[in-house]
Amino acid sequence: MITAQNLELIRGNKSLLKDANLRVHDGQKIGLIGANGSGKSSLFALLKGELHADAGDIGFPVHWRISSVDQETPSISSSVLEYTIDGDSEYRALEAEKEAAEIAGGDVLAHWHHNYEALDGYSMGPRAAQLLAGLGFEHEAQQQPVSSFSGGWRMRVNLARALLKPSELLLLDEPTNHLDLEAVVWLERWLKRYSGTLIVISHDREFLDNLVDGIIHFNATALDTYAGNYSSFERQRGERLMLQQAVFDKQQRQRAHLQAFVDRFRYQATKARQAQSRVKALEKLQAAAPMHAASGFDFKFFEPDELCSPLISFDQVKAGYGDTVILNHIHINLLPGSRIGLLGRNGAGKSTLVKLLAGVIEPVAGDVDRGRQLQVGYFDQQQLDALDLDASPLLHLQRIAGGVKEQELRNYLGTFGFRGDAVLAPVGPLSGGEKTRLALALLVWERPNLLLLDEPTNHLDVDMREALILALQEFPGAVVVVSHDRHLLHTVVDELYLVAHGEVKPFDGDLDDYQRLQIKSAPRPLDTGADESAAGQGESAAPNPAGKAPDRQEQKRMQAEFRRQAAPQRKKISAIEKQMVKLEATLETLAEQLADPALYTDKPVQELNKLMKAQGEGKNELQALEEEWLGLQDELEMMTEEFEGQFSG
Repeated sequence: MITAQNLELIRGNKSLLKDANLRVHDGQKIGLIGANGSGKSSLFALLKGELHADAGDIGFPVHWRISSVDQETPSISSSVLEYTIDGDSEYRALEAEKEAAEIAGGDVLAHWHHNYEALDGYSMGPRAAQLLAGLGFEHEAQQQPVSSFSGGWRMRVNLARALLKPSELLLLDEPTNHLDLEAVVWLERWLKRYSGTLIVISHDREFLDNLVDGIIHFNATALDTYAGNYSSFERQRGERLMLQQAVFDKQQRQRAHLQAFVDRFRYQATKARQAQSRVKALEKLQAAAPMHAASGFDFKFFEPDELCSPLISFDQVKAGYGDTVILNHIHINLLPGSRIGLLGRNGAGKSTLVKLLAGVIEPVAGDVDRGRQLQVGYFDQQQLDALDLDASPLLHLQRIAGGVKEQELRNYLGTFGFRGDAVLAPVGPLSGGEKTRLALALLVWERPNLLLLDEPTNHLDVDMREALILALQEFPGAVVVVSHDRHLLHTVVDELYLVAHGEVKPFDGDLDDYQRLQIKSAPRPLDTGADESAAGQGESAAPNPAGKAPDRQEQKRMQAEFRRQAAPQRKKISAIEKQMVKLEATLETLAEQLADPALYTDKPVQELNKLMKAQGEGKNELQALEEEWLGLQDELEMMTEEFEGQFSG
């Protein structure tokens, strides 16, 4: 168990923790959340012994081994596979003793083999290779030197090292930041099987929802603990804040009442004693804090100056670099209101497609039609590298804003979290999240009608991600996004395109279907373990414990009863399906109307806004119906499985 009592931590002149308490039980999976700069990484440093508390105590069992991800990777010639295995120093130390043990022979060699087996040494190579495969390294890539990979891929190697190393406590700081969606899904499954205690810093709410059973929240200088996943935390915290506000309001009324009595009767002899007691009551009344807003970000995309339809049209386009063709036969028609998410493994060509749409690279072949009013807003991680490190956020904006008044620019930057002196500070020392916010602010200012976003949520905290999602939902132009953030994909995109095997095709299914495909094709764990198989046997045996099927007459009666019970469910499903068909036809009509070029040139903008609003409302209604339909189908499936289980035996 990890415990902390009256913990105090000061960095520079900032108090990160004061009188903070913490308790994490063995085997728990905890999400550590809080605003950027609140002290999450410092708490990790405390646990690793890299920092010491200014006051209070923090501790865990002395025999616990800690594993965490190194932030730097040396540019070395060792292969990715060997460097990953190097992460298990205990294994490497034992391996170094092998030659001496073989020379000694006898009991020494037997003892060495015993220890080697205890460390799972015989499966070390396959286990390391499997970890790397799950994180996106093909067999050939595992044999290449670490120095041949970019920073993002080296972080994957460091993550593999941390997972391979035996540990009782695993500390992961933003592990999904440099991963694609496929690797995130694999990592999530691996961590669910991890038997030690896990503490993970993450701003990926769906990752936390699927993985953790507890949340520790940095709330000012305190550590607040919540049971459950991230969604449960949001609900519980909302309730706490409402209660806190109610206590604050009540206390303010009580203070006002006491103060009014004191002010009125302080100098009247007959009331002096009562007034004095009220003064003491005021002094004893500890101040309660008012409820604080969760987010300091509140930006929106400006209405584009112009909209055209289509914005971009590709027909039989090939994309690549020089003589190397990466994508063939691309056919895409982007209209205002299009919301497209790109799926596919790292290296499949998603970023190449986004660069092609942005005009960063030219097509190798094919027909490209770009609307005359097209205004592209393009974001990728290279936009951060292009920032002037010596210039301030305000100066960056002034360079593209013409003669706009400084106060207006300051107000605008404030919606992205840059306030006060922060707008005048140089960009160089800013964190990755702050630089991303600035890059997005500059993009939004340009009033694009097509947004091309390649991993826009990297480095962003939860509040900024939510603000971005809300802004994208209201954006009237088209959006094409590459992201491993499943919450963003679920809530923003309407269509999915799969980039694979040199082609770009609409994906017939939703994000959950895609994840299921990834799980099926992912490398299977080596250590399935007896516990899991035993659990599986227990589940399959449960429906009919007697092991005896009902007789024929009883079976017919039970079937009739099941049909009666399932009838209302089937009726609801049928009714929703009819609603969905009707709504889909309406949306198809709206899409045809929005595809009419005359709408953007000859007709008033109010008609365009009316049609787009109707389309948005229709899509929301269809999504709600689909979710209800899925829920009813799941319930019916469970009823059916339970019923059929009675005849197994």
